[in-house]
Amino acid sequence: MECSSSSNVLSGKKKRQNEAPSAQEDVKRRKTEEEGDEDLRRRPCGSAKVSVRLDRLRQPITVAQLMELLHFAALGKSRGIKQPSWCRLHHQKKVSRINVAIVDGVTQSLFYNHYLSMEHLRSSYATRISFTSSSDDVDDVASDIFSLEVPKVDFLCLSAAEEALHDALKYHPVITAFGTQRRGLTAYLLSQQQMIKNHYPVKGLPGFEDFLCTGSDVRVTDDSPLYGLDCEMCQTMKGNELARVSLVDGDGNCLLDELVKPQNHVIDYLTRFSGITAAMLRPVTTTLRDVQAKIRTLLPDDAVLVGHSLNNDLKALKLIHPHVIDTALLYRKEHGQKFKLKVLAQAVLKRQIQTEDQRGHNPTEDAVAALDLAKYFIRMGPLQVVELHLEELWGWSLEESPDCTPEPTPSYRFADILQSLSRPVAFLGKRAFVDLDLSHQRWYRSDKEMLSSFRNQTSHLFLSVLRFSSLSDHMKRSYAHRYHQQQLHHNVSAVFRDMCTVFSGPFPVHFSKREVKRLFSCCGPVHKVQMRNTGVRIHAKVEFQMLEGATLALEVLNGFSVSGQTIKVQRPVKESMLDLDLNLDALMSDRVNTNQLYVSRLSKDVAEGLSISATVNGRLLGGKPSGFHPGRQTNGSLQTAKVNGKHLHPGTIAPDLSEESLREAFSPFGSIKSVTLPGMHARHARIEFESSDGKHAALSSSDHLLKTGYLTWPSMTPPHLHSWVGMATSRKMQDAEEDAADEQRPDSFTYGGIQRNQEASLLNKLDRRLSRVFNSLPDGTLSVVLLLRHNSRGFDHPGLCFLEVKDGF
Repeated sequence: MECSSSSNVLSGKKKRQNEAPSAQEDVKRRKTEEEGDEDLRRRPCGSAKVSVRLDRLRQPITVAQLMELLHFAALGKSRGIKQPSWCRLHHQKKVSRINVAIVDGVTQSLFYNHYLSMEHLRSSYATRISFTSSSDDVDDVASDIFSLEVPKVDFLCLSAAEEALHDALKYHPVITAFGTQRRGLTAYLLSQQQMIKNHYPVKGLPGFEDFLCTGSDVRVTDDSPLYGLDCEMCQTMKGNELARVSLVDGDGNCLLDELVKPQNHVIDYLTRFSGITAAMLRPVTTTLRDVQAKIRTLLPDDAVLVGHSLNNDLKALKLIHPHVIDTALLYRKEHGQKFKLKVLAQAVLKRQIQTEDQRGHNPTEDAVAALDLAKYFIRMGPLQVVELHLEELWGWSLEESPDCTPEPTPSYRFADILQSLSRPVAFLGKRAFVDLDLSHQRWYRSDKEMLSSFRNQTSHLFLSVLRFSSLSDHMKRSYAHRYHQQQLHHNVSAVFRDMCTVFSGPFPVHFSKREVKRLFSCCGPVHKVQMRNTGVRIHAKVEFQMLEGATLALEVLNGFSVSGQTIKVQRPVKESMLDLDLNLDALMSDRVNTNQLYVSRLSKDVAEGLSISATVNGRLLGGKPSGFHPGRQTNGSLQTAKVNGKHLHPGTIAPDLSEESLREAFSPFGSIKSVTLPGMHARHARIEFESSDGKHAALSSSDHLLKTGYLTWPSMTPPHLHSWVGMATSRKMQDAEEDAADEQRPDSFTYGGIQRNQEASLLNKLDRRLSRVFNSLPDGTLSVVLLLRHNSRGFDHPGLCFLEVKDGF
């Protein structure tokens, strides 16, 4: 076999690099930009990710809907499972495992009440959606995860191969490792953990500091090119060193076949195996550094190297390459034993290599053989490879037994389906009545004990469900004597109302509640107004539905004049507000709000009764806009408003808040992904940009937008919530009890015997444990955290679901 010259290969590669992207690649790129958000584009190409439309985020999901996602993540389209009805899972084949952590005793409202203490949950999960279930019992939810059935018809149609599979083959090492379905080459790439286990050089590990990385850091696809590699070594004073290297392309054409001068004195040329003699190496001047540079030049960024026990070749080359297929691990034997390349070539390819009449091995011949073995395995699929070569390679025979008894009715329970595919499942946690065979349940006395055990076995479980109950047990003991848990939720609800509340005044004597609401509605939807008459002056307590409304009211309306009366706007002075600035800053930088902008409009009615003299240049994202100056003079008959000292007619600052007008006004700042309006006559909206750059550009131009009647602020209320104040309790409960609670609730935060700081400490410990679970999961694991709903006295407090596919990038 002739080897092409390096110069030809180099020129060919440069030509490919200089070519413009194909039309198909351009379309694919634009489609990604249109459909994916910034987080999706930030990830490497091909990473699995869950996405939910903004309008769908505001509808809670049930256990059945969550299971739609888990079924699709585990089985995918190839087994007849459809995408979930409420979300999209991109690149499902990249999902390697599923982990569900069920937290007992923590509702959505409690999470947000201790938002700063839950750093892992608020920063590691890109998708957050309300969660509800028919039961708030952990056992019931866990049972549903294991026992809800996979759609029968579709799965039955596409799983016939598994059902017809002989029992003996289900435990064959190849089937156990790769399943039965035919897949693309990416299914057979070694993961980083597998590379470490099989002694491959891996970047960052001790002993490989002087190894050279090939620079192939991009994610590969099923269309990525394959390259065969093989090396021959000699024994020197320092151990085995490279003496010859061969590299072939996907068609078997030789790209490189070089003799290499070992760096140290040779004590054994290993001619019987390497075919190399002293006479062959005497005139050679090519060094290890030379062939390293040539290989780096020859390999494209998404190259996949194929070899037989390729770890030895890469060590000899002192190269680190992240994308490899090892034929010694494809055609695997029991107990970690490996076939020789010569045996595989003869049995599978019907090809004779390394024959006795040859003087040593031919690395080009071996590289081609390994390449062809990998291509054959990918083309045929693991099941057919095993069936065709079962006896010849593995020495197995299948004895047919008479069909004396009828086939049992197949089970479509999720846990049973996974186990039939040799995918282990387990429930870990406090002893429970879970609808799962006891052999797959592991009970522990504490969350700490469970976590320690789980981290040692996470790589062996495909579906793991963990129950965290220590916090719930502690809270139940604390509430047992004096308070019911409902009191906790009342206090939490009051905290949320305080965050959306401002006090304002003094107002003119005849200024009504309706006029106050109309005035403050320019900042956002007002939930409630209460007039407070001190006997001397009139003030108002204004409660917004959204966090952004209260914040904008402080920035825009504080110091404004109403009918000659200058009003002051301020927040409640309570212990619950001590860390408010930290909470709001964290919410603005929350991962779910990264690209989100809150927009409210100045109505014509407000403009006629309000004089604005404000400078909004230099607005900061940290919740601290600068330069707002209070208006000085106005009266009820004023017909114009001032912005930056310029008069604006009322008609110019009353824009129609529609999706069309918002896109027209804000698209110059960046590509808009979606616009969400709460109704037909909305006074506020949420704009989601494709990237955070668009949001930042709009905020930096807030003075210009204010002139056209738009008030803007970084989104703080998480997108899955309709209303911040309505999160903890129902409207009926608020109307019935909030006034009394506001008057009677003490400023000190002690509920049920647990001091607030103690409760925060417990939740922070829980968050750290969830973080340790997440960090122990292998890349590609779909991680789900469920905070369960709580129902008390007929009032429902929804839970919360966190979703993220772990990616090590």
